[in-house]
Amino acid sequence: MRQEWDDFRTALSFLTIIPVGKDLAPEPDRLARSMGFFPAVGLVIGLGLVVLNWLLDGLLPRPVLDCLLILFMITITGALHLDGIADLIDGLAGGKDKAGILAIMKDSRVGAIGVVGLIMVLLLKYLSLFNLDPDLKSAALIMTPAAGRWVQVILANYCRYLRPQGGTGAVFVELVGEREVMIATGTLIAAALVLFGLNGIFLVFLFGIVAMLLMRYFQSRLGGVTGDVLGAATEIIEVLSLLFILALI
Repeated sequence: MRQEWDDFRTALSFLTIIPVGKDLAPEPDRLARSMGFFPAVGLVIGLGLVVLNWLLDGLLPRPVLDCLLILFMITITGALHLDGIADLIDGLAGGKDKAGILAIMKDSRVGAIGVVGLIMVLLLKYLSLFNLDPDLKSAALIMTPAAGRWVQVILANYCRYLRPQGGTGAVFVELVGEREVMIATGTLIAAALVLFGLNGIFLVFLFGIVAMLLMRYFQSRLGGVTGDVLGAATEIIEVLSLLFILALI
């Protein structure tokens, strides 16, 4: 259990700004094992959102509170995945081939289309939260970040890493295995059942379809994934999670 606890702390410190893993050496094997706990970290983020929503509900107008919930998600993660979606959109829009796409994605500057994509992601999250049935809001706030981090494990396990010189996501993609996929998927399914009952199984099924489509697209368009691609996939799944819950449940 000690190893699992350390792996969870590693995941929590990597995916959030919470300094719980300072005493743990960033060993490649530990980093890869920590991916199994990525959805669990999403659940922790979701619980933080639920607490914030409960504390401020009635004190602030609903639109303002929903905006603060989005801001909390950005702050607690250090905007880690938003950077990925902006870079990916820039690369796909401006790159003529795989090498060009990767070069643009590595550029620290963000282009106009990346900014537009970033705004649309945040706007879709905000409008989805604002229009959610109040009875579903807490469940959606917990499920969304968990699903977003689950897809990273799937893509990391079934896709190859693109940058030969290494990068932030290299260790995760190259060393993650079926064990981490099983832990992550089991966590997501359990959370979905608790939060949505049998409808949760349908949600996970939809996430699986989206994950498969993303995997096939990134493999054919890029030849694999990078850290930015994993972050972008998280944002895509988070948006779709809210839309699925809003439209289907």
